[in-house]
Amino acid sequence: MRNREGFTFVELMIVMTIMGLLASIALNRMSGTRDRSFVATMRSDLRNLALAQESYFYDSDIYSSDLSTLEDRGFGVAPGVSLTMNEATVIGWSATASHANTAVRCYVYVGLAAPVGSATREGEISCS
Repeated sequence: MRNREGFTFVELMIVMTIMGLLASIALNRMSGTRDRSFVATMRSDLRNLALAQESYFYDSDIYSSDLSTLEDRGFGVAPGVSLTMNEATVIGWSATASHANTAVRCYVYVGLAAPVGSATREGEISCS
């Protein structure tokens, strides 16, 4: 009998199956990390909006309903994030943030504005 070196077809198939399982586990974990990064970006934009709104209120005695007026105060929206001002009056404001790559939405309200989405506490950003 000749001495053959190498792997059999069955051994190669077992190794490929194991590699496929490990790759699928890694991809699922990366997908969750990716969604968390989008949520973190939306939260950051809402925090920055809150700072810009308070700065605007200090000067104007009213909250701004137009995001473009807050750009003078250094406010900007991250790429892929869409911010909507739901309400902005003398007594408070509320906003909703969404991202093009995830179904999660983040909400915040300040003052006596009506709560929006899953936000139940004033000034606390809530995502769902």
